[in-house]
Amino acid sequence: MYNFKNDYSEGCHPNILKKLVETNSIQQLGYGEDIYSLEAKELLKQKLGNSDAAIYFTSGGTQSNLLVISSLLKAHEAVISANTGHIFVHETGAIEAVGHRIITVDTDNGKLAPEGIQKALQAYSFRPHVVKPKMVYISNSTEIGTIYSKTELQELFEFCKGENLLLFLDGARLGHALTAEKNDLSLSDIGKFTDVFYIGGTKNGALLGEAIVFNNANLAPDFDYVLKQKGALLAKGRLLGIQFLELFKDDLYFKLAKHANCMAMKISDAVRDNGYSFLTHSTTNQIFPILPKLLIEKLSENYAFYEWKVIDENNAVIRIITSWATDETVVNEFITILNQLKKES
Repeated sequence: MYNFKNDYSEGCHPNILKKLVETNSIQQLGYGEDIYSLEAKELLKQKLGNSDAAIYFTSGGTQSNLLVISSLLKAHEAVISANTGHIFVHETGAIEAVGHRIITVDTDNGKLAPEGIQKALQAYSFRPHVVKPKMVYISNSTEIGTIYSKTELQELFEFCKGENLLLFLDGARLGHALTAEKNDLSLSDIGKFTDVFYIGGTKNGALLGEAIVFNNANLAPDFDYVLKQKGALLAKGRLLGIQFLELFKDDLYFKLAKHANCMAMKISDAVRDNGYSFLTHSTTNQIFPILPKLLIEKLSENYAFYEWKVIDENNAVIRIITSWATDETVVNEFITILNQLKKES
């Protein structure tokens, strides 16, 4: 049974394991003051072209979202998200649990645009009787595999500035977005057109870890206190620093993401060649084919994936995710079985 359910079923890239072993017995300071974490942060600042950025390593995506949102919002302030946003759908009410409402905007493609945000602002303008929208949360790539263009992100950022809103980008799959077909955003663009974002490692070759980036360090001057108070400041911070150092040396991070995307696109082409359609147009490592339920049942005998959404009595959407370590041989076998089942149907 091969697992297409997620992009973190494997451990980590061999370069990371090798570096962890090589440095294992070398004593270092704790809590992110080790030489590896400091070097990794400087490397990321170089990639961003922003020496003034403030960077903090955390263990996971939900933790990063919770820390950023709870630290930047006052008790009466709320965050705007697409109705498919990870903080709204898949984080067990983490944001609401610390007292912040998530205002959702319905969207077909998982992306937010100024028009939808404007409607949310109007709906919550009855001051002081409703919560105050203060932050816009987006993800790139989105929860349904779509990506933002440079124009879209810039327009969104400028709109947020005009409305005195903070723009926070969830980058759990940022590598996949930036290496997707027809993407025109760079890592430095993300730094220019957001207030804060994070670079996801967990879903792209790391054992665990994300790098939160405040593009202006003055936005969160006491974030180190927040990390410690919330239990997110690891004593052995070196474990995170080493991983990001390895991922961003020689652009390994982007090579791994590109491989995942290529494997997903190979499956997409086969699905399309067999006459099937998709829930969304994704060029990243998450794809959402609409298939007959009988075909889904047959495929599930050899492959694990999520049934995402029921379309009708006979058809449903499945989610297939490929990873940095997805074996192309397995992808070819999947395509062969798909083609064979199509002929038999």
